Amino acid sequence: MSAPPLGTRASGPGAPAWRLARLLRATIGKLALALYRTRIQGEAHVPAHGGYVLAGNHVSYLDPALLWCAAPEPTHFIAKQELFDTPVLGWAFRRLWAFPISRGEADREAIQRATALLKAGEPVGIFPEGTRQVGGAEGALPAMGEAHQGVSFIAMRADVPIVPVAIAGTERALPRGAVLPRFPRVTIRYGEPVRVTDFPQGGRKEKMQAMTAEVMRRIACERELAEKE
Repeated sequence: MSAPPLGTRASGPGAPAWRLARLLRATIGKLALALYRTRIQGEAHVPAHGGYVLAGNHVSYLDPALLWCAAPEPTHFIAKQELFDTPVLGWAFRRLWAFPISRGEADREAIQRATALLKAGEPVGIFPEGTRQVGGAEGALPAMGEAHQGVSFIAMRADVPIVPVAIAGTERALPRGAVLPRFPRVTIRYGEPVRVTDFPQGGRKEKMQAMTAEVMRRIACERELAEKE
């Protein structure tokens, strides 16, 4: 089974079938959501039409997997290049709507792919913290990490909203020191979108900083609400 070119649309005229991705979403994806008794809240905040960025917090390897399964529609997640360099993961990711980004540099190719997909009306998933934020030995909730401004740069470039997503519970699935995975209840909570037009003042750099800060603030607020459920 050959992989479509990286950054290829998930739907619409001329889009490939993406058989593996759709099969996994319909089978193993639903099973994973059931195993973690996943609650999905705030879906009304996700735009029904047009491209948008899903921006979530990142405390576990489960976060991108469960959000990929739970997202309202097929979403192109940006993953670090190292994962695509691994034979098995690289083979799979190329067939699951994902595309790579080189960390620590301005990856123009990844930015162009994300922009093109968003302008074509497709959602793109990004974890602004860039890497997992690890909590305590017992899976204590970690503090929010410092966000990279790429999430706001891409949203501004494509002129699309950013939907903040809080993922709560995954930090207890495989805490440090645990030998076997656990299956705690997980909550995925979508917040009110952050839009480029919300920041009319200042230059591009100032707008990016303000937009990123607001995205992270809303993720933190939604996570707090999810933890109280």
